Amino acid sequence: MASPILEMQSITKTFPGVKALQDVSLSVEHGEIRAICGENGAGKSTLMKVLSGVYPHGTYSGTILFEGAEVEFGSINDSEDEGIVIIHQELALVPYLSIAENIFLGNERKHRGLVDWNRANSEAADLLARVGLDELPVTPVSQLGVGKQQLVEIAKALSKQVKLLILDEPTAALNDADSEHLLGLLRQLRQQGITSIIISHKLNEIAEIADSTTIIRDGRTIETLDMRSGEVTQERIIRGMVGRDLDHRYPPHESHPGNEVLRIEDWTVHHPTQPQRVVVDRANLSVRAGEIVGIAGLMGAGRTELAMSVFGRSYGSHITGKVFMHGKEVSTRTVSEAIDHGIAYATEDRKKYGLNLIEDIRTNISAASLRTLSRAGWVNGNEEIKVAEDYRASMNIKAPTVMALTGKLSGGNQQKVVLSKWIYTDPDVLILDEPTRGIDVGAKYEIYTIINRLADAGKAVVVISSELPELLGICDRIYTLAAGRVTGSVSRENATQENVMELMTKERDLVR
Repeated sequence: MASPILEMQSITKTFPGVKALQDVSLSVEHGEIRAICGENGAGKSTLMKVLSGVYPHGTYSGTILFEGAEVEFGSINDSEDEGIVIIHQELALVPYLSIAENIFLGNERKHRGLVDWNRANSEAADLLARVGLDELPVTPVSQLGVGKQQLVEIAKALSKQVKLLILDEPTAALNDADSEHLLGLLRQLRQQGITSIIISHKLNEIAEIADSTTIIRDGRTIETLDMRSGEVTQERIIRGMVGRDLDHRYPPHESHPGNEVLRIEDWTVHHPTQPQRVVVDRANLSVRAGEIVGIAGLMGAGRTELAMSVFGRSYGSHITGKVFMHGKEVSTRTVSEAIDHGIAYATEDRKKYGLNLIEDIRTNISAASLRTLSRAGWVNGNEEIKVAEDYRASMNIKAPTVMALTGKLSGGNQQKVVLSKWIYTDPDVLILDEPTRGIDVGAKYEIYTIINRLADAGKAVVVISSELPELLGICDRIYTLAAGRVTGSVSRENATQENVMELMTKERDLVR
């Protein structure tokens, strides 16, 4: 039997006050696709950063063997020289440079000390063809969607003669079509002898693509499952990840809706830079106290645009329509007005818009409610810490203290900080945009429990999600959007994936 391409033996990595990895071992065969699963904070990304030299030799204990030889990487450049390339969840591309410039950044094609642009663009074109990306090499990366940017990252890895490709949550921000294209590319690379390690929370994709799956829990290796046997179910993976069975993916909840809280009438939004383009077209919807209402739609249907435009007109131009709170028309022309009228919006992009990652938990939780904590222009620091500590306990935010940097938290815990920030504003309506994107099944269950708790407290909750099973599992009603129009409203009792998808693909107004 051939020796493995990679062996990591007894890897232990400690941060101040936290043992992130403890005696973790991993063995990967040549040409296989290995999935790594675990809850947020389990140590998956930390292990890959050890392997790729982001955490250099000497900052951890244990041994790494690559192609049978022990390696000690002092930097990411050292690992790339050996053919190990990591693509992080936050893509490391320069938006104002071209595709070719990004592919060869730090690895420029030169002739007599000058960059040979003809060679660079020619080689970039070959690499783009190899990953199936039909774009000119001179195209600025800023003009590409996230799915195409992922392919540029892979082309960049191939330019470095990659032998082992590591992808951290590569499909977290992709739609179904882009995800399927990326998975197909990984299969092609496997046929070319390139080994891949993929970190993902999407268990259906793991079942589809992985040859084997290693489960990490609480910084320890739990087991490695052979996916080729055909006997490994998603429930089996979940049991390994969380250490117990999740008999129900969604916590049971009995709804008791009250009076109408929010009503939106004839809401129309135009694109911010293309005023002739309508992105939300005469939308009507309502939410009652204690009710969880979902918004479903394909990419580009206008879900986020609708939510952001209602929340202080954070998106769009030439916005028309009416917003009613408790039966009274209100103005939400600014974010402050929206908050004052009891509307809160938790963005789909928590890292970019939802949190200040270089600030601590305390500062993030209080950010939207400083007036509540201040007197005569001064914030009461003791009260701010007390409030944050209360939310750390009630929301089960895993951090040693509220003074911990938010950017150091796992995705699930960051999402709990976002929710804490908006719950502290004491809103009547809480709009949650992709509240469980990029977090594991255990943390998802906790988020669902929090959503149920908010509804039980009489809040009106709106959930926007790309995952139909999620909406079917937690919502009392689901509105569907297609091409900016509301095409239907389905109750929990009558909702199925089939009839909701049918409404999502229609382009007519809901008959009222």
